Order: sequence, then C-alpha cells, then structure tokens
Amino acid sequence: MGRAKQKLSPTSQIGVALLLAIAVGCLLQDNAAWAETYIQPFGNIFLNLLKFIVIPLVTCSIMTGMVDMGDISKLGKLSIRTLLYFTITTLVAVAIGLLFATLMKGFFPIIEISSSGTFEGKEFTFMRQIVNIFPKNIVEPFLTNDMIQVIVVTLLFGVATVHVGERGRQVRELISSLNEVVVKVLGYIMLVAPLGVFCMLTPVVAANGMQVLGVFAVLMGVDYAAFAIHATLVYVPSVYFLGRCNPFHFFRKMSSAMLFAFSSDSSVATLPYTMKSVEQLGVRKDVGSFVLSLGATINMDGVAIYLGVTSVFIAACCGIDLTAQQYMAIAFSSTIASVGTPGVPGGALALMAMVFYSAGLPVEGVALVAGIDRLVDMGRTVMSITGDASCAVVMQRFENTCNDFPQSHSSLQ
Repeated sequence: MGRAKQKLSPTSQIGVALLLAIAVGCLLQDNAAWAETYIQPFGNIFLNLLKFIVIPLVTCSIMTGMVDMGDISKLGKLSIRTLLYFTITTLVAVAIGLLFATLMKGFFPIIEISSSGTFEGKEFTFMRQIVNIFPKNIVEPFLTNDMIQVIVVTLLFGVATVHVGERGRQVRELISSLNEVVVKVLGYIMLVAPLGVFCMLTPVVAANGMQVLGVFAVLMGVDYAAFAIHATLVYVPSVYFLGRCNPFHFFRKMSSAMLFAFSSDSSVATLPYTMKSVEQLGVRKDVGSFVLSLGATINMDGVAIYLGVTSVFIAACCGIDLTAQQYMAIAFSSTIASVGTPGVPGGALALMAMVFYSAGLPVEGVALVAGIDRLVDMGRTVMSITGDASCAVVMQRFENTCNDFPQSHSSLQ
C-alpha cells in the first residue's frame, strides 16, 4: 500500500486498448457507420502522424547507423548480408504460402466473381521494377513517399558522408542531432498510441463483428496458419542457430512490438517499438537502426505469404488449375511486389493486381478479398516486423565475435 501506484507499461496500455476496442466494437455492430464516422477519424489522425514521421525516421535512422559504423567495408558487408537474409526469407515465405494454399484449395468454394470492381494491372517486367528503384530527382521520392527510392537516396548520401571522412564531420553531427529530434517527436506521437489503437480497431470490429462470414473465414485461417508455419520453420531456427538467441527470450522481448504491429497494421509505424525490442535483445543501436529501417520497407514476408495464398484462393474460386508457369509467375511477382509494398495499412492491395495480372488471374479478384484485407493485414504486419527483428539479431551476431556478444542475448537456457 505504501508503494506508489505503478503506471501501466506501453504494452499493457495497448493491450487494454485492444480489449476495449473489441468490447466497444461488438456493442456498436448495429451502428458501424457511426463508429466509422465519429471514432475512425481520431484513429486516422494518429495514423497520419505516424505516416508524417516515417520519412524523417527512416532517413535519419539509416544515415545515423551508417555514420556510427564509420567503416565502409564493414557497412558493405552488413548490407550484403542483410539483403541476402531478406531475399532468402521472402522466397521461402512465398513458397510456403503457395504450397500450403495449394494443399488447402479443396476448402475454397467456387465463386462467380463480378466484374463491377475493375482494377487495372500494369504489365509486370523485371527491368521496369529495377528502373523504378532509382529516382529521377532528389525531391520526388520524399514528396510521393516512395520508400524504395528514399532508401536509395539515403544510402548514397550515407556512404558519401562516411567516405569523405573528416570533411563530412559537420554533416555527421547534423544527422545525429536531427535523429535525436525526430526520435523525440516520435515519442510525443507514441504518447497517444493506446487511444489511436482503440480508434483504429473499434470501427473494424463494429463492421465485421467477432466472426468473418463465409469463405473469408477459410482464407483468413489459411493465411494465419501459413504465417505460423513460416515463423516456426524460418524465424525460430534463424534466431536459435544463426543468432545464438533463445527463441522464447526473443519472442518475449518482441511482444510489445508485435502487439503494436497487430494493432496498427503498419511496419514502419512499429519501427520505434521494434528498435527498442532488439536493443533489449543485445543488438547494437547502429546495427538495429540500419537493418530495421531497411527491413521496414523491403522485407515483407507476411505480404509475400499473403499474395501467394490469395492468388491460389482466387484461382480456386474461379475454377482455374494453376500451371507450373503460373506458379512461377506468382512466386516471382509476389517477391518483387513484397519488396515494393508500402509499410502502411492496405499497402498489399496496391500491388495485388500486378501479381494477378502476371499470372493470368482475374484482376477483379482484388475487390473480392479487399473486404478482409485489414483483418489479414494485422497478422502479416506482425510477420514482417518479426522477420526484421530476427535479421537484426542474426546480423548482430555476425558483427560481433561470440565472446563479446551480450550474455543476456546469447544465453540459450
């Protein structure tokens, strides 16, 4: 009794917000339009604030991480290892999504897809995707929130800042100061995170209830089962064998970030939580900033699984038996699409039409699955940020020798 009342932790506050959102959403099922009109806007304000800080956060985090490393050769090795890890896990994610959905396609019913919601898909070419990575000018990527191009610009200036040595000292100091300011602004935004989570989720629950009707329940079940399989077969072994980290310890420390990712549907908005979690796992701040900022944009294992599962789902619903070429087209385009998916709610829908088009599937199928995209997005966002964190743990192990790796991280008991 003599002890001062303890304040709820951020994780507990968000957990309470989740429970309240479910309860209030169920009570408002007959007034879903009211919830969308009067509650959703406050959630949108919170989400807009997160989107507003994303570009400065990613830019400053990557450049700070590069500047703190100082050694170009060391930075190059980290970049190659990180990109290799992301590429391999994304390819495995697509394969798991396609394989598991194919095994379960007998549960997918035949549905007549209406052509009322038409989506135009651009012709998919590998070279076009490569060209679009590089910006025409320095301003446009920041104005259009093209995260891939923003990262390219940031990497170029980061490498140059490190490479010029002492002559870039003032720039390095400016970057460090800007990073501290951006993190402080982000801290202000995070103070209202529980309220933002409540306002974002309540209208979703009010509109959908506690159950998803018809075939969508099957699709969601296959998606979430594939997420669990990928986490078990990829992240757990990677963290244990490559990162020398106890998987139970890893997921316990990641619980706050995973919970926020599930609530916000945004991997970039979850960055501060993920960064804090991996620091608690013993990952150095410079390594974590670089790997997580890069991963929040180009590592979307959850999206890769979702695109694979949804493609097989739409094919089954239309009575289409996919050929080997179509499977390859889905796998290739899903991998590229997941790299270019914005790390914000609904980002996957923007590129789903491209995947369908490349495989010869009806593009109108995007309209069919759009209704539950938000509900599946929660799970795939958790997958994506967990993949980023597992990479950070693995990269930290390669950056350090086993002898000087933090004991709290390397313990497997």
